[in-house]
Amino acid sequence: MDNKVVETFIPGPAGRLEAKYYKSKKKTSPISLILHPHPQYGGTMNNKVVVETFNTFMENEFSVCRVNFRGVGKSDGEFDNGQGELADAAAALDWVERENFDNSQCWIAGFSFGSLIAMQLLMRRPEINRFIIISPQPNVYDFSFLSPCPTSGLIVCGKKDELVSSSSIDELKNKLSNQKGININFEQIVDANHFFSKSEDHLKKSLNKYISKESALF
Repeated sequence: MDNKVVETFIPGPAGRLEAKYYKSKKKTSPISLILHPHPQYGGTMNNKVVVETFNTFMENEFSVCRVNFRGVGKSDGEFDNGQGELADAAAALDWVERENFDNSQCWIAGFSFGSLIAMQLLMRRPEINRFIIISPQPNVYDFSFLSPCPTSGLIVCGKKDELVSSSSIDELKNKLSNQKGININFEQIVDANHFFSKSEDHLKKSLNKYISKESALF
């Protein structure tokens, strides 16, 4: 189990949650939880971007988990417009923390709809040290709850994102850049669309650079 990804089930508020989990051999390894895109538009934990993010954390010696929200794959329950999904994410983070009680850092990551849930969870869990959100949709979801954002992180989006206006990303960037004491890196990948089709390598490089640099600071 120590050196491979396993399928597991996590007790969640609406029943069991299907998850994939990798436990690092490194003692006091950092931990990370990754959240997937919108379930009603085909989002699952096996989404390409989610898997790439998972693999990048794994390669950086994190104990890492990706989880299917309620009603997705083999997870019990049904879609709950974000409220239930936030409760699922909290239950998954509890589980990862129990599995790694001696963890040295706690990270959260999310893609698209998953980035909204990740940031909501961040606001409720002071132990989270860093975040990574990919293709957030500030034109669809209200991120005004990030006032102030409690920790540093990375926001990655595609310059050719067909679902998000560049002005809404600029607005989010300006809002978060004015906060003292935290450092939020914004990275726009030139040829990438919302789903990073054909730009996965660029995304992976950005993620790897940020994770390896920031995790070494702790």
